[in-house]
Amino acid sequence: MIPLSVPVLRGNEWTYVKECLDTGWVSSAGKFVDRFETEMARYTGAKFAIACASGTAALHVALQLAGVRAGDEVLTPTVTFIASVNVVRYLGAEPVFLDCDDFYNLDPDSTAQFIREQTVFRDGASFNKQTGRRIAALLPVHVFGNAACLDGLLPLCRERGIKMVEDAAESLGTRYRDGRHTGTLGEIGCLSFNGNKIITTGGGGMILTDDDVLATRAKYLTTQAKDDEVRFVHHYVGYNYRLTNVAAALGVAQLEQLPEYLRIKKQNYQRYQARVDAVPGLRLAETPPYAGNNHWMYAMRIDAAAYGLDREATMAMLARQGIQTRPLWHLNHLQRPYQTCQHFRIERAPRLWETTLNLPCSVNLTADELERVAGTLERRA
Repeated sequence: MIPLSVPVLRGNEWTYVKECLDTGWVSSAGKFVDRFETEMARYTGAKFAIACASGTAALHVALQLAGVRAGDEVLTPTVTFIASVNVVRYLGAEPVFLDCDDFYNLDPDSTAQFIREQTVFRDGASFNKQTGRRIAALLPVHVFGNAACLDGLLPLCRERGIKMVEDAAESLGTRYRDGRHTGTLGEIGCLSFNGNKIITTGGGGMILTDDDVLATRAKYLTTQAKDDEVRFVHHYVGYNYRLTNVAAALGVAQLEQLPEYLRIKKQNYQRYQARVDAVPGLRLAETPPYAGNNHWMYAMRIDAAAYGLDREATMAMLARQGIQTRPLWHLNHLQRPYQTCQHFRIERAPRLWETTLNLPCSVNLTADELERVAGTLERRA
């Protein structure tokens, strides 16, 4: 089987983890947690980075830091992994679903239209005309490592009292042309280090912010909101969301290899593109021209009429040859927990959902494996 995306552990992972085991520093304190936070902040350009147990935990706390409360609404894309939506419900808020652009990200035009035409601004906040609820935050997701286009939305959100929390879970290594890293444009950004991401800690995430007050609050909330660590006094509800030292040791070792991983990812994307785009009815999805992409996932689009097979048939054909692929996530406004939520002008997302298939993209994907994938697509058997 050629897997879709698996971790590659070939640097100092064993050495750093062994140090944790030898010294007994295996829980949520230790030098590797501090080092991982410091080095991630330096890499992304954020002033502060707070390590969390998962990307979902990071998003949960980030939305809380942004002021999202029960009864509020959060603008979210329908095209994203469901964790980006579930965290809204964790806080008792409701998602409002929006369409995607050609890069699978939140569509900036229809999102701006919704804010301008479907909300009213009063007392420093925006309220949904249909529901009357406060729009507390916008949650753009940098899908597949593609940088979402936020240039116009950033000033609009500031003007309308809407906080921006970036879900940069999939986009570590992606930068806009001006050098800013995804996750550092809004008030808060979040990363993920799940096993299928470009670097991994097995699980884990990170909160990014330039605000020292938010950073302090993030560390406080993710360590059970301890007001007196000796006497166990707590004034607020906190969470057991800190990353362990063992996991952070993996993260430090993985981060050391990220530049090489990015080089390999781009090289394999270009090799795939040359082969896939030569097959009638197939093409590899482009990446945004306004950013340098990490090429985390390789999304292939299928014109069933021209190729002769639709997405499901293509997926089954590749599976018969031992090649794992994945379609686009089921659209979130159609998921059972969210079918009654408001959605606005979702037009492009269904078409991309029907035609997109993600190809194997692991860092250790060999030239022979890539050839096997491409050859199977060419032969259609």
